[in-house]
Amino acid sequence: MKLECVPTVSELGSISILGQITNISAALKEGQVTPTELCQRCLALIRSTQFLNAYITVAEETALKQAEESEKRYRRGQPLGELDGIPIAVKDNFNTAGIETTCASNMLKGYISPYNATVVQKLLDGGAVLLGKTNLDEFAMGSGSTDGVFGPVRNPWSYSRQYKEKIVPRSDSEPENSNWVITGGSSGGSAAAVSAFTCFAALGSDTGGSTRNPAAHCGVVGLKPTYGLISRHGLIPLVNSMDVPGILTRCVDDAAVVLGSLAGHDPKDSTTVQDIFQPFALPSLTDVSKLSIGIPKEYHAPGLSSEILAVWSKAADLFKNAGAKVVEVSLPHTHYSIVCYHVLCTAEVASNMARFDGLEYGHRSDMNKSTESMYAATRREGFSDVVRGRILSGNYFLLKQNYEDYFVKAQKVRRLIANDFVKVFGSGVDILLTPTTLSDAVPYVEFIKEDNRTRSTQDDILTQAANMAGLPAVNVPTALSGRGLPIGLQFIGRSFQEKQLLTVAKWFEKQVQFPMIQLEEVKKHDNGVLQHQKSASFS
Repeated sequence: MKLECVPTVSELGSISILGQITNISAALKEGQVTPTELCQRCLALIRSTQFLNAYITVAEETALKQAEESEKRYRRGQPLGELDGIPIAVKDNFNTAGIETTCASNMLKGYISPYNATVVQKLLDGGAVLLGKTNLDEFAMGSGSTDGVFGPVRNPWSYSRQYKEKIVPRSDSEPENSNWVITGGSSGGSAAAVSAFTCFAALGSDTGGSTRNPAAHCGVVGLKPTYGLISRHGLIPLVNSMDVPGILTRCVDDAAVVLGSLAGHDPKDSTTVQDIFQPFALPSLTDVSKLSIGIPKEYHAPGLSSEILAVWSKAADLFKNAGAKVVEVSLPHTHYSIVCYHVLCTAEVASNMARFDGLEYGHRSDMNKSTESMYAATRREGFSDVVRGRILSGNYFLLKQNYEDYFVKAQKVRRLIANDFVKVFGSGVDILLTPTTLSDAVPYVEFIKEDNRTRSTQDDILTQAANMAGLPAVNVPTALSGRGLPIGLQFIGRSFQEKQLLTVAKWFEKQVQFPMIQLEEVKKHDNGVLQHQKSASFS
């Protein structure tokens, strides 16, 4: 079975947890499956894949109540929409009323928000069933989902038949489980949750690639919408000028469905676009001859693996052979973007993290000598070295004597980077095609040999420019590497042209037929649906 969005039905006639949202929604309407059955099956999978550490909080009781309410609506023939009864998960940096929101930090352990983030509220208003909150790097600062206080997230592909067949143990002295690979980050918990079939869609956040990077490593679709299309209200901020809620699903059509329920103006977020958003169903593109696909030469970056380069090249040929115009383009300021991103990111982090002072919410130190000593002790105890390091960097760049040389200069370079994209799209290019990551997922024991800042600089290099320009971008799983791990490619579109971007991504997804992950845990819970899988590979 290939990862196309096709309904999958088990031998027992029940609807599979592997299906597409629209097909599951139709099955719910026809009574082939109930929201409670779907919810219970996902909760069972969460329990059996607990070793992945994808979830920080599982809201079992709440989820079952929401599923029960959904069931009543279906019985009355009044479902709220396509997401009614669909189990979803949310990254633990979105506020959820009644469910703990920790940002994977000691600073917010035990914090329960009095309100829902707008995107969470919109999902609940559409009848979605919230299974729980997913793991991440502390305050979303990282690219591996390894630096949160609840421990690292394990990539489901580490336990897949595809990877196990290819893996060669590094030495006899090392235990077999030391070969597990990272999910990428910082939305690794959400990517793992979707990849392991524990939910149908998950929310991540994307500041410099935090949705697309783990999507690439976990073999799922990861959409970063245009800045301002989806509300940030209730997303605990990292970098206000770049943060966007991201969408993780198993296929492009599902991403469009979720986008349709989330997009649009929010009076609580002044950066959201005023125009009314019209949800759309993606057409099945048959003719790509009118498309112009740009291949940015600067994305052939140092460190790009030969395997990913080959997949990128084959993808360009795929468009060319289908009649599309494929042109090499230049984004000349890309070279400066990662340094520029680092300056702006840490400066905004320093500002945003000032709110965690131990006075109003979150952790508060017992130190009581003075208010100042309490502040200092609270932040020392509550934040990890990674977070404290970024705060220090940001404050350095914002010092009066450094402000012009660093922060202001970085803002000017950001404008040049955004203008590069404007010029390329103005030249007639419709979509840019790039790699998402420099390589496939690395083993955890290798990943932690380098510090967080070095890793993030390497891992964000191909993704953060889209955030600085505010453009929509999507990762599409494309092929398996020689190690049996996912490789994804990134499509970058014009501002607010999500429909065109996702239509092209859907065409590409259909052509490459990325193979479905083969997991023993899923086999047990899906009544033998995975018994007869075939592997297809675009490599």
